[in-house]
Amino acid sequence: MTRSAILEVRDLHVSLPGGRRSAPVPVVRGVSLTLRAGEVLGLVGESGAGKSMTALSLLGLTPPGAVVRGSVRLLGTELVGLPVRELAQQRGRRIAMVFQDPLTAFTPVRRIGDQIGEALRIHQRPRPTRESALRRAVGLLESVGVPEPDRAARAYPHELSGGLRQRAMIAMAVANRPDVIVADEPTSALDVTVQAQVLDALAVARKATGAALLLVSHDLGVIAGAADRVAVMYAGRIVESAPVDDLFSRPRMPYTLGLIGSVPRLDDVGTLTPVPGTPPAPGTAPPGCSFAPRCPIADAHCEQAEPPLARVSGATAATVPGVGDRHLAACFHTGTTARHTAQELFPPSVPGERSGGPVAGSGSGAGAAKAAVAGAKATAPGLRPGADQVLRITGLTKSYPLPRRSGLRLRRRPVEALHAVEGADLDVRRGETVALVGESGAGKSTTLSEVIAFAAPEAGRIEILGHDMAHLRRADVRGLRGRVQLVLQDPMAALDPRMTVGAIIAEPLLAQRTDKARAAARTPELLRQVGLDPSAAGRYPHEFSGGQRQRIAFARALAVEPELLLLDEPVSALDVSVQAGILELLRRLQRDLGPACLFVTHDLAVVRQIADRLVVMYGGRTIESGGVTEVFARPRHPYTKALLSAVPLPDPRAERARERIILPGDPPRAGERTAGCLFRARCPVYQGAAPEARALCERETPEPAGRSADDPHVAACHFPYPDGKAPLRHRPASKGQL
Repeated sequence: MTRSAILEVRDLHVSLPGGRRSAPVPVVRGVSLTLRAGEVLGLVGESGAGKSMTALSLLGLTPPGAVVRGSVRLLGTELVGLPVRELAQQRGRRIAMVFQDPLTAFTPVRRIGDQIGEALRIHQRPRPTRESALRRAVGLLESVGVPEPDRAARAYPHELSGGLRQRAMIAMAVANRPDVIVADEPTSALDVTVQAQVLDALAVARKATGAALLLVSHDLGVIAGAADRVAVMYAGRIVESAPVDDLFSRPRMPYTLGLIGSVPRLDDVGTLTPVPGTPPAPGTAPPGCSFAPRCPIADAHCEQAEPPLARVSGATAATVPGVGDRHLAACFHTGTTARHTAQELFPPSVPGERSGGPVAGSGSGAGAAKAAVAGAKATAPGLRPGADQVLRITGLTKSYPLPRRSGLRLRRRPVEALHAVEGADLDVRRGETVALVGESGAGKSTTLSEVIAFAAPEAGRIEILGHDMAHLRRADVRGLRGRVQLVLQDPMAALDPRMTVGAIIAEPLLAQRTDKARAAARTPELLRQVGLDPSAAGRYPHEFSGGQRQRIAFARALAVEPELLLLDEPVSALDVSVQAGILELLRRLQRDLGPACLFVTHDLAVVRQIADRLVVMYGGRTIESGGVTEVFARPRHPYTKALLSAVPLPDPRAERARERIILPGDPPRAGERTAGCLFRARCPVYQGAAPEARALCERETPEPAGRSADDPHVAACHFPYPDGKAPLRHRPASKGQL
């Protein structure tokens, strides 16, 4: 039986002011969608597609000066043009919002419990007292999995972690049992384990209230596991809409196919398919199909006429009962798309050339590229026994002094220290990539900072290219700076906006006293190497997209032919299609140049695609390390096992079938110290252990064990997986099936 429509959006247009003498800029162009009772509709697309503006316009929260046209009907009530006072009565009671950044959404000077209670007092009749509203707020916090809800209700927003703030935002959204919840990127800035907690809380809240959910996200893995239907946006329009299983298994719009193919998968090391080019800026969409400039199968008809969003011929019925069976696509060539894979439509690029192009009939190019990558990994010098070590870190410790406050006067004498890293161990060999992973506050970036400082560590030992940093002479530093290079997360902040790209790339060569003529001659070669046109040398960083700026940062780092690349979250701030292009670039650079890489990231799916070995950190310590294939297949530490289970798969059937370990609580705050194992408060093995085993975890800090010539897989755990001799009474780990 078809579920009744709760929210109906028809021909929605949103335009923003374009400046004093400019015409309004259209950011949403004719969006139509229907949200039915109890279902989850995923809204996906690249940055600038209009997803968030669509979500905000449903609640009348568009920026000042925005012009909204069309129809938004909530249970028969038209919201577009509704007076402000009447619209405010609908918000929070009939339709509620979960914002992307709860820190800016909450009022910073009021306690969390008071703000949730305020939502109850505004909409509930008879109006509850402040005391009863606060008690209800505590119950709501508990229902969405907030530990110690009484304490959280008394806290101010800045006193809670990002995950707790987001769960508190969900509690406030469902306080009045709304009919529709709009969640705008609710997990975009969270660690994967905290993301799993938030998604679980959102699912629990939605099922408890019976609300329909519009889930806006750029993470196709999240959408695959949570959504019933999916709508794909591009250049302000919906270009494809279908039940989730149909969309992922049989996409009919080339953009959707490329988007899915761009997502790195935890369960597969395949060829990623970056979509060439960049989306048009709002208001600059070309005539005809907006995707035509990037589409490998576009023809003259596509450039002249805009394809309507129409039902796909031969589309199968929905696999989820009651959500409709229509598969819609805005494309003139849905049949051609259906006959090709993403690798065939968007073949891997050749160095120096733009990816994309004519459809490859056999897809052999993609297969050859995949085989080449696999062959390169198999024969990488860093994987041979006894290979030279480029970087070795042993027992690294780094702490920061904390001054004590006395009244309004600040004593300068440090009295205690915040321990950011305490016992980190790793090594990087020539020709290999080592991934350093863990949640925020684990000590990853601090470890990287200690390496690039070229100074004696506080404790422990750092050796770079045979040089002990504790005994490094000043004369050696200049040479090492050329042999070790760093690529940061935000290329716009790392590139000088006043310098041309050519000057930025030549700067490290000139710093190494290279002749100016030689440096200038090398610049076009470096730009071609990272897939950019040499003509870009005369432009400035702000004239490029985020992915292109990151390629410029790589060209700058590669200018001096380094032996070690330090990569600090180089793809985390990029759209998935741009991320795929950077990962493809990294693979090619490794294959052609062979620099060793230390890759800091929180994305384990990216690790699977690019790394040879994996080092996991928790609370400033190294807790597991080994080959990527071995660690992913047989994780020994409970934390690593939970991390892997929390990474969503962009495959609805696989995502629904897998078990998910939801870790309770939050990662330890930076510098938090305790006797014994720091992970035990969240550890499912500890929770199900016998008393004598628990006592061991509480008393002794586990040391790394397991490394041998035949087995380089190491875990710092008293009872690692698999261990049949451990004196434990196991119980099943908690699961959050979305």
